[in-house]
Amino acid sequence: MSITESAISLNVPDVAASATWVTKHLGFTEAMSAEGFCSLTHPEAGFSLIYLQTGLPTFKPESAAGPADGLLVVFTVDDIEADHARLVEEGVTIVTPLETEPWGERYFQMADPNGVIYQFVQWVTPTDPQYAG
Repeated sequence: MSITESAISLNVPDVAASATWVTKHLGFTEAMSAEGFCSLTHPEAGFSLIYLQTGLPTFKPESAAGPADGLLVVFTVDDIEADHARLVEEGVTIVTPLETEPWGERYFQMADPNGVIYQFVQWVTPTDPQYAG
């Protein structure tokens, strides 16, 4: 098997709102778009983000044509404190504040205008000795 590209495709009611949000706050750029569709790239993400308008008649399988629900789009970052401060300053809706799990996952979560949840993670030294490597 040879995988040449990767993408995450999310169903949202307002494609432009999510596309504008990831462009403004996460540094993605539009690769292509059409009515009810937008594909965005980022040189460091390792995948493209695609937004599809919910209810498109061409969506297959039809059973999965609803909104992106229960999904996290996660990015590992180098300086979570700086990214958190910048995004708060930009007025991004933070839905989970900075937290550190005992196994060393420091993260926060934010929501775009369609309610898609994005998580930034930075791995730090575990606080619980059972997770120390």
